[in-house]
Amino acid sequence: MSQEAEVTKAASSSTEESGGLKPPTASVFSMFGGKKPGKENKTDDAATSSASAGAGAAGAAATEAESGAAAVAGTGASASALNSSVSKEKQSGEEETPESPDVHYEPVVTLEKVEVKTMEENEDVIFKCRAKLFRFDGENKEWKERGTGDVKFLKSKEGGGKVRLLMRRDKTLKVCANHYISPDYVLKPNVGSDRSWVYSCTADVAEGDPEAFTFAIRFGNKENAEKFKEEFEKAQHLNKKN
Repeated sequence: MSQEAEVTKAASSSTEESGGLKPPTASVFSMFGGKKPGKENKTDDAATSSASAGAGAAGAAATEAESGAAAVAGTGASASALNSSVSKEKQSGEEETPESPDVHYEPVVTLEKVEVKTMEENEDVIFKCRAKLFRFDGENKEWKERGTGDVKFLKSKEGGGKVRLLMRRDKTLKVCANHYISPDYVLKPNVGSDRSWVYSCTADVAEGDPEAFTFAIRFGNKENAEKFKEEFEKAQHLNKKN
């Protein structure tokens, strides 16, 4: 009997026993050198394909992550190298900077120190107080400020010890009043104030030539105004003797 007849017979016998047709078994296909197609093979193929795709995606993700890490590492390395280079250049610059020489220049013109005299060297200060001085402008009929500063009574060490009034402006020290305190001068209270006085001076030399002015002098408080009046009258008494 031929091989095909045996297969047919076996198939018929199997069909009769089971009451119907059954699919050929694996042994039948193996006889012809083939394999029975089935769901298991399809499932295995799908699983294999899915696993391969997953592995590929995972590999791609890993490759991308490695590339990112490498890029970050490269950036850090570049920054580190740059900082190192800058630091080396800075150190090199500091080391190579030459010290500036200590140069001394002699002045072209040598000026001698000159002692400025105030014409007060031969006088003693017997009174000093801060005040503000005004001068009456007869032409415009108004008071004009002459200056603010220290008013002094200076007693000469020579010539009988006469007393003069001297007042200089703040900062500039320019003289704004300079005259002897004559026994003929009369201090009068300024109207409406208990800390200022008015008097007429016949020969003030603050600006050079003797000039006649009417002065008003004002102090910070009543006590200083009273002290000024007291010392003013003492100076008049001394000048009357001399």
